[in-house]
Amino acid sequence: MDTPSFKEDHISQIPALQMLVNLGYSYLSPAEAERLRAGKTTNILLEDVLRKQLKEINTIRVSATKTCIFTEENIERGILALKNLPMHEGYIIASEKVYNLITLGQALEQTVDGDKKSFTLQYIDWKDISNNVFHVTEEFSVMRSTSKDHYRPDLVLFVNGIPLCIIECKRPDMKDPLKQAISQHLRNQQEDGIRNLYVYSQFTLSLATQEAAYATNSTPEKFWAKWQEKFDTKDQSEDYYSKLKLLKNKSLTIDQKTGFLRPVQICKTIF
Repeated sequence: MDTPSFKEDHISQIPALQMLVNLGYSYLSPAEAERLRAGKTTNILLEDVLRKQLKEINTIRVSATKTCIFTEENIERGILALKNLPMHEGYIIASEKVYNLITLGQALEQTVDGDKKSFTLQYIDWKDISNNVFHVTEEFSVMRSTSKDHYRPDLVLFVNGIPLCIIECKRPDMKDPLKQAISQHLRNQQEDGIRNLYVYSQFTLSLATQEAAYATNSTPEKFWAKWQEKFDTKDQSEDYYSKLKLLKNKSLTIDQKTGFLRPVQICKTIF
């Protein structure tokens, strides 16, 4: 019988990846993610993914029977609005700007049938979630703001090429694993860290297999919430855990397994 591996990526990170893939996220290797960033670790958005999605999920309704598309120029303006954030006004103000953009969209002027009006470009299709694309990558390398050093969060989740969730995974046998993961998140968000990544995040998560804590940007450690499942009835609880168990134990396809860079050591997550 093989001895269980207690390496951080084997016991915590890989099972998290497996679950996310089973939930519908497409895995991007670190090399693929870097290619989608034009090979620059200062680039944060997966721009080609974002550009394609902006074209696919947005139309302009001209009348009850007629629609048209946003111009290429307006698609690029939409991307620039998401890239050119007011970091000079403060980290939290810039984070609020991102929140407003992804929830409300960006107003852009466009001439349609000779009439110039303002139309809203949406970054996420909130009405039909299946129209969005979901990616997960690991060891997402980002250059620090004050040096050429890099920080590499364990997992980053993208929706339409926008990094909306950052996850740090720790071994459960460590001393205070969630505390260490939270400390890493907070370190990353310092002025000399990688705020240019975290400014997009709507959800930061710390994992230690069976334990989890979550927060939003710049949340002090004492205010991080512990993840708890709550149900109104026992039937709801049993149904939920039955579905969760099926997802957790669902085997990956050969293509999904070979997508991981390391030898496939997809171990069963312990609940």
